[in-house]
Amino acid sequence: MKIVTYNLNGIRARLPRLTEYLEEQKPEVVCLQEIKCDDDVFPIGDIQATGYRAIWHGQKGFNGVAILARDADPILRRIGLPGDPDDTHSRYIEAEVGGVIVGSIYLPNGNPQPGPKFDYKLAWMDRLREHAARLLESELPVVLAGDFNVIPTDSHDDVFSVRAMAHDALMQPESRAAFRRIVHLGYTDAIRARYPEGQIYTFWDYTAGAWQRDAGFRIDHLLLSPVAADCLTDAGVDKDYRGREKASDHAPTWVTLDIQGI
Repeated sequence: MKIVTYNLNGIRARLPRLTEYLEEQKPEVVCLQEIKCDDDVFPIGDIQATGYRAIWHGQKGFNGVAILARDADPILRRIGLPGDPDDTHSRYIEAEVGGVIVGSIYLPNGNPQPGPKFDYKLAWMDRLREHAARLLESELPVVLAGDFNVIPTDSHDDVFSVRAMAHDALMQPESRAAFRRIVHLGYTDAIRARYPEGQIYTFWDYTAGAWQRDAGFRIDHLLLSPVAADCLTDAGVDKDYRGREKASDHAPTWVTLDIQGI
């Protein structure tokens, strides 16, 4: 099973790139972020035409997450994280697909920091950690996939320039500590499990020739529960899709699991 996380930066603007990716790569599951559309204008017809079914949690102009499954119905488990019934941001959706629990995550950016947006980011991460801990109690493999808006380390393997990003919310010690607390529950960072060393970026800004200079960083992650990690066969980034016409500023990032016999 190939499970992909893909921040589209607007599903209607990137729909040709999405359908192109689905038709060319044919992953079993795709977690989308930043779909940036209301529920009633989600382009389900175009997605179904490629052989996928979907569940989604939209928001006009901002945020928004979805889970697509090829030739299968993703079974909705929950919309939104527990812990804040007044949360109006569309940032989390969870489904079961083929015996795997999959969460699509668009974690708050947190800029500018310090400030209320950064405080909201950290509080949201605390809620995610609590929910991730509960998910570990299930007997199913769990994959938390999405744009976590956290650069895990200062290594050039994860970020093109520490100096350029030093004051960004994505690289603050508090953000990284919150991310580590989630991983240390027992989750595995799939990309680094597959490639312990080496430059792997998932995002390149549209400005300052970032793509042309390969000035990127790694913020799209797939975290695997112990059961899922035992099934890991491969992981990677489909980087070339970032270089296509009118592409998202993120590249599809993926994991493959051998779930037979679970």
